[in-house]
Amino acid sequence: MSKDDTRQHHIEIEYCTQCRWLLRAAWMAQELLTTFESDIASLSLVPGGGGIFEVRLNGQVLFSRKQAGRFPESKELKQLIRDSIDPERPLGHSDRPVAPDNKP
Repeated sequence: MSKDDTRQHHIEIEYCTQCRWLLRAAWMAQELLTTFESDIASLSLVPGGGGIFEVRLNGQVLFSRKQAGRFPESKELKQLIRDSIDPERPLGHSDRPVAPDNKP
């Protein structure tokens, strides 16, 4: 398997149709497709119900609104995906700030 083959990932964003969260899911999809365009084999919007807003990478839940009690921030979701597929990749302005040294 070539390196390119191992870097193709599948993302699903399941959203509540009753809550009208399609636009939120579509915006998040656009953000992820722009950031990870060479890594994503597919990104699916999955209609759901019951207040769900869940993001999965290769079948694994990365973020659940129900578990977190809130929606993900774009920056946060990009970091979670990057940490899973390519931890060394810089994300530019979406990257975490470097922690101070705590030296006097």
